[in-house]
Amino acid sequence: MSERMSDRSFEVLTASPVRLSSSPARSYRSWSNGEKARIVGETLVSGANVSAIAGSNGLDPSQLFAWRRKAKASGVVAPLAAAPSKPVKFARDMVEIVMGDVVVRAGADVEPDRLADVIRAVRKT
Repeated sequence: MSERMSDRSFEVLTASPVRLSSSPARSYRSWSNGEKARIVGETLVSGANVSAIAGSNGLDPSQLFAWRRKAKASGVVAPLAAAPSKPVKFARDMVEIVMGDVVVRAGADVEPDRLADVIRAVRKT
């Protein structure tokens, strides 16, 4: 073998993926809309600690804050100024909704959209 042939030798290197973090790979959980609504609802009570609620449900606080922002932006939910002093009561053909010092009573003939308008107006005051 000539000297030129030895200059052409090569080495084969093999590599395997290296994890940058020593922690195990994170598994992602899928949350149902019902679970999200329940957890977000817990955070809307006056004096609620969002980070503590997130931790008790196995969530990162930033994820729960994102769910809250999305729920508030949709207009579907709004935080209560204080916990209701009286529970919501249902009668046969009437609903009574207590929001702070305001009581809204609606009969069965009230259109849902109209009732929603009234509730929004009460929340603004």
